[in-house]
Amino acid sequence: MSGQSITDRIAAAQHSMTGSAISKAVCKATTHEVSGPKKKHLDYLIHCTNEMNVNIPQLADTLFERTANSSWVVVFKALITTHHLMMYGNERFIQYLASRNTLFNLNNFLDKGALQGYDMSTFIRRYSRYLNEKAMSYRLVAVDFTKMKRGIDGVMRTMNTEKLIKTLPIIQNQLDALLDFQANPNELTNGVINSAFMLLFKDSIRLFAAYNEGVINLLEKYFDMKKNQCKDALDIYKKFLYRMTKLSEFLKVAEQVGIDQGDIPDLSQAPSSLLEALEQHLASLEGKKIKELNADTRASTLSSAVSSLSSTGMSFSRMDEKEKQQALEEEQARLQALKVTDFVSLFAFFFFFNHFVYMYDFISPAGFDALGDLLKPTIPTHTAPPPPPPQMAIHPGGKLLANDLDSSLANLVGSECPNMRPKMHWSQPGEKKLTGGQNWQNKTMSTTQWGPAPMMGQMGGVPVMAPQPMMYNQPVLRPTNPFAPMPGAQVSYPVFVHSYALNNTFATDELYVENVIKHVNVVCF
Repeated sequence: MSGQSITDRIAAAQHSMTGSAISKAVCKATTHEVSGPKKKHLDYLIHCTNEMNVNIPQLADTLFERTANSSWVVVFKALITTHHLMMYGNERFIQYLASRNTLFNLNNFLDKGALQGYDMSTFIRRYSRYLNEKAMSYRLVAVDFTKMKRGIDGVMRTMNTEKLIKTLPIIQNQLDALLDFQANPNELTNGVINSAFMLLFKDSIRLFAAYNEGVINLLEKYFDMKKNQCKDALDIYKKFLYRMTKLSEFLKVAEQVGIDQGDIPDLSQAPSSLLEALEQHLASLEGKKIKELNADTRASTLSSAVSSLSSTGMSFSRMDEKEKQQALEEEQARLQALKVTDFVSLFAFFFFFNHFVYMYDFISPAGFDALGDLLKPTIPTHTAPPPPPPQMAIHPGGKLLANDLDSSLANLVGSECPNMRPKMHWSQPGEKKLTGGQNWQNKTMSTTQWGPAPMMGQMGGVPVMAPQPMMYNQPVLRPTNPFAPMPGAQVSYPVFVHSYALNNTFATDELYVENVIKHVNVVCF
């Protein structure tokens, strides 16, 4: 069984169509693929827990629904995803889990249809019990022991005696459920159970660190407690020593499956003489006749025990510091990647904007200057009647073209292709030229007048204006294709064509001009 199943793909497509991004992410994180949930899906779900408009109960219920699947892969990955959100998601998620009466009811889960179904089903049952206990611990004390503040001024070190004696058994129960996972190195054979074991390993370090600090606080207060409190405290300390032994076995498995040695803390037990001193003090409070250690010896033994347990607590902090540093490096890498992406986007924007400007200049009428004002010929000082406006014709494509073909061509090409414009000059208004019209003349053009002079007529009693005279310049020795290159012509540089620019974004200027000449019919001479 490898890769996403057809069922996974269909479910993801259904969630895409319905617009449920959270359900799709949960489906993607809990596919039938025999590997741990992908980081991108877990990160997205963590982000969802931090959004105030996200329905946390709906998110949790979606994960619960996935645990009803018959495949051990889907169920195991649903538990892993839930555990990941409890560890790294917003506290609202674990608060909701703690408020439920029941969480995972997988005590009878068994997948008989898969190759590893029997073995993995055992670990699923144990794993679900730990997650239930983790949520129950939060329900009892309203705090996650793996996230509480540690150190001399931490929560467990500053807790009063009465509350401390009630809190430490809750940590013990949660740690017992974790250590009951009992996976051997030979049983960690796939990416799914390895992902679960890694989360359990991180929880065990932080949970025992809080447990260790609570015991230190308990020992420091022990000789000032009442008899019943001393009795409870002594029982807690004995259980603590037993759990330290079990944790060391759990950490040996972690070391054998490839977890870095630097992430595994060193467990330093208190001297056995401390236990003897504690028992003697309780016996004296119960009225038993027993020789108790003097105050100096007792203080020395206690100081030595606290020092050993404190060194253990410091070793637990190394993993937290390493994980924080790793998270910081990942965040810096994401910011750097974001900066690079923004730079590329900005560069692309200005590049296309630049080509758009050149395209606009290329296709815009040549009769406008850089500020958009209409260019006009120099007006002489003497007065003369203004020439009539040139007659315009409607092009079949819907554009207005001058009746004069050379004027249309000049307006189309404009200042971007100065060598393509016919050589022309402006004449004084009213000046008569034999070879041109009233306003301008072409040195190489001959002019033929078509149509009668304007006159008034009458049609059906309604006066109408006769057609205005239309002037057509007939070029001399013009090639068949007016836009084809002429022999010996110089290309006006640069030429920018928008359609080609979009397909050749990063071409150099020289290569760009060369390819433009090859791909378009309009060139400048």
